[in-house]
Amino acid sequence: MGSKIEFNRPDGGRIGGYYAKAGAGRPSVIVIQEWWGLNDQICGVADRFARAGYNALAPDLYAGRVTQDPDEANHLMTGLDFPGATHQDLRGAAQHLAADGNKVAVMGFCMGGALTIAAAVHVPELSAAVCFYGIPPAELASPADIKVPFQAHFANQDDWCTPAAADGLEKTMRDAGRDPEIFRYDAGHGFFNERRADVYDANCATQAWERMMSFLGNTIG
Repeated sequence: MGSKIEFNRPDGGRIGGYYAKAGAGRPSVIVIQEWWGLNDQICGVADRFARAGYNALAPDLYAGRVTQDPDEANHLMTGLDFPGATHQDLRGAAQHLAADGNKVAVMGFCMGGALTIAAAVHVPELSAAVCFYGIPPAELASPADIKVPFQAHFANQDDWCTPAAADGLEKTMRDAGRDPEIFRYDAGHGFFNERRADVYDANCATQAWERMMSFLGNTIG
């Protein structure tokens, strides 16, 4: 359904991405990859958004590099310029999608979930954010500074984005006067990824998708 495109960053550079269109005049969603890269699964999520009525753009944060090896994925993630990805790649995506005047949300998984929070703090063009099992380091962004409507999905059996970390995020936001929607699932990290049979949980993924669709319908249309 979608296609590869290039779009502008605020600094004048260019970045590639996968763009699935629902049609002119529709609200939009930025889809942020896991640490594996912009793979077929993430492109499939963008396509799914388009079928649901949202234009969806997945920026290629690794510039074409994709892996299935956890060690290589960790190497790619730790080598990513997270502030640059936030202020340039993701803001460029938001500006590209907002050009038609409609609202833009951001969502992402794992590494992309952490960047979702960073974007929600630092990218002013965004109107809502949905995070799946990812939290950024405090020096990149504090959840207390999220001003847009925010929804998050965490796994109870997660040793990377742990339940304690999820509890800390919720407390930080509520102590700051925010009112996030936080959901927890009896599943493992990556439960939404249908390409990973070792962690995928169809029931939890379906429930999370339905909750996200309701949230986006109420926030960006």
